[in-house]
Amino acid sequence: MSDPSPRRYDLDWIRIGAFFLLILYHVGMFYVPWDWHVKSPQPLAWLEPVMLATNPWRLSLLFLVSGAATRFMADKLAPKSLAGQRTARLLPPLIFGMLIVVPPQSYYEIVEQLGFDQGYFTFYGRYLTASGNWCDADGCLITPTWNHLWFVAYLLVYTLLLAGLIVWARPVLRRLEKALERLPAWALLLVPIALLGLARAALLPRFGVTHALVDDWYNHALSFSMFLFGYLTAKSQIVRSHLIAWRWPALILAVSAYLAFSLYAWTWRDAPTEPAAGLVLTMRFVYAVDQWCAIAAILGFGAKHLNRSHPALSYLTLAVFPYYIVHQTVIVVAGHHLAQTGLPQGLEAALLIGLTVAACGATYEIVRRVPVLRPLFGLKPEAPAVTTAERVLPIRNG
Repeated sequence: MSDPSPRRYDLDWIRIGAFFLLILYHVGMFYVPWDWHVKSPQPLAWLEPVMLATNPWRLSLLFLVSGAATRFMADKLAPKSLAGQRTARLLPPLIFGMLIVVPPQSYYEIVEQLGFDQGYFTFYGRYLTASGNWCDADGCLITPTWNHLWFVAYLLVYTLLLAGLIVWARPVLRRLEKALERLPAWALLLVPIALLGLARAALLPRFGVTHALVDDWYNHALSFSMFLFGYLTAKSQIVRSHLIAWRWPALILAVSAYLAFSLYAWTWRDAPTEPAAGLVLTMRFVYAVDQWCAIAAILGFGAKHLNRSHPALSYLTLAVFPYYIVHQTVIVVAGHHLAQTGLPQGLEAALLIGLTVAACGATYEIVRRVPVLRPLFGLKPEAPAVTTAERVLPIRNG
């Protein structure tokens, strides 16, 4: 059954935590040996298992919480109004980001990887007109691009799809919601694991993950299903109680699966041959166990311990989206220049984290005070109060 009264402070806290984990993850991408826009000249192999601690579930969790937030909006707005308000909230930051925020990431990428030396303004003209022809053996950089803002683009598309479903298939959505409530608690763990494992086994080898929207079918199967799950279960006290009851088993399964997959990834990272097909298939399902059980544990512990307000919650809830928009550009630019200073790597990493948080905080403090900038960073357009008493409605039932 649905519970119309309690506020969902827990989902606000989880959303904030997931976004700040994402900032740390992208700092890690500068140092881990994996491919990224810019790289430290001294990559740290030991970071790989550390990065895998959040890699399977961090963005899926954000899509789930976004789906839940959309549910609370959808119950108060007509589908047309929902689509219009979300478009007004998400499209300006996406366009602004692609034109202003993201280009420095692409510039430093081609400086490091292709030796581009013609300056930023020459680069920017080619960036806007898709005339750069910046290619290497791994492919070409197509511009304009959205880089980390792919999440915003996908969230906008998913919201519009959901608005259409509410218009044309509302009874189906209601039946799905009731079906999820009828699942026993153990099935709430096992069924998503099976579905995620099947998607990873069947779709990932064929489509990969592109973040290009039109051909990203595995990512859509994963991210839209999480978004839809959040929408369908946001108001269900039954599902919430199941997650609370099974939070410890979910956590134990998530940690166990993480250890198994990390050992597998580390063992085969430099192997001259491919692992056996049966082992690869098994690990796709182990990955799914980690993916879903980590999310279920976070939701369960959050519902149990985080469903309460705090003076910092209003501030952080508003700040988190502007932080997200600018953080990766700060990491790319600062990381590129810090790597040339010769500082000890530990000090360099600490400075990179500190500079990123400081730049994000300064951006938010400026943006929230300038009405014309607010919509460009995902904030409501009305002028804010210039105090820490700025209020925001939490995610809530009803």
